[in-house]
Amino acid sequence: MEHGIECLEPLEKEQEELTDEEIVNMFLATYHHSKNTLRNYKYAIKRFQNFIGQKRLKDVTWRDIELYKLSLLKEDQNNNRQYAAATISVLLAPLRSLYKWGNNPNICCFTHDPAASVKKPKVSNNSSRHFLTRNEVIKILQQLNTMGLRDYAIGLTLVLLGLRVSELVSMEWDDFHTDPMGTSVWLTVLNGKGQKVREVKVPDKLWNLLRLYRMEHGGRGKVFPLTTRQVQRIIEIARKKADLNKNVTPHWLRHTNATLALLNGATLQQVQQTLGHSHINTTQQYIHTVEQIKKAAPDFVEDCLKEVL
Repeated sequence: MEHGIECLEPLEKEQEELTDEEIVNMFLATYHHSKNTLRNYKYAIKRFQNFIGQKRLKDVTWRDIELYKLSLLKEDQNNNRQYAAATISVLLAPLRSLYKWGNNPNICCFTHDPAASVKKPKVSNNSSRHFLTRNEVIKILQQLNTMGLRDYAIGLTLVLLGLRVSELVSMEWDDFHTDPMGTSVWLTVLNGKGQKVREVKVPDKLWNLLRLYRMEHGGRGKVFPLTTRQVQRIIEIARKKADLNKNVTPHWLRHTNATLALLNGATLQQVQQTLGHSHINTTQQYIHTVEQIKKAAPDFVEDCLKEVL
């Protein structure tokens, strides 16, 4: 018996014959995440397997994962670009989950968890700077409007509803419904992060635009039958036409939704519900940005001295 893990002998023998591919497939089958998340998990695990070569997953040590983490940094330097700490964390997260799952006493695919002691790179929160001002939003929307009804509807949906791009492309017409009184339209977001379901209120002007778009393009199945990459390109084209220096992405529009909502009186709980954050702490990250925009410390000092300035 190793590391206090109690496994039945027949189970040990049976699992000893499992290939790494079978173990990974069993692991992925237990995770009810979105297709995008599963694809990213497969990619991250396969990338690690390529790094360790012929070594079995059950034989991996803490040093192997640390060396892998180091290789990501070196590979990045060789390409003359810098991987964000968040990107490295994303590549390590599936390994952590895989070994934690496989080391469970009821599963016993692994006799130890080599990822448990691996420290995640420190991730700085840069999202506070990834938003557009009111005027920049207007410029982007104006350019999208010149590009066609569909592109304008995409931009307005991202800005007003704060959707992730994966949620936007998964959205179907049947996901819209009215409230019991028939006074408001709501969107049921079915493909949220972690497969969480939430309800988002659709403003009247957006719904009227979507209805017009539906009449022109048909109203069955997906609202925007596009890939996430195609949506990213649409936003990038509008950014260039608007002559904005910021590296605007669809996710910037999600951050913009939260920032503008809080600036104009929305509560943290309302923004949390709209964006689908599991924890209020995630939503609170926007408060610092909002407080800086509203009034910073130098403004109070200026007010104090305004009579002599």
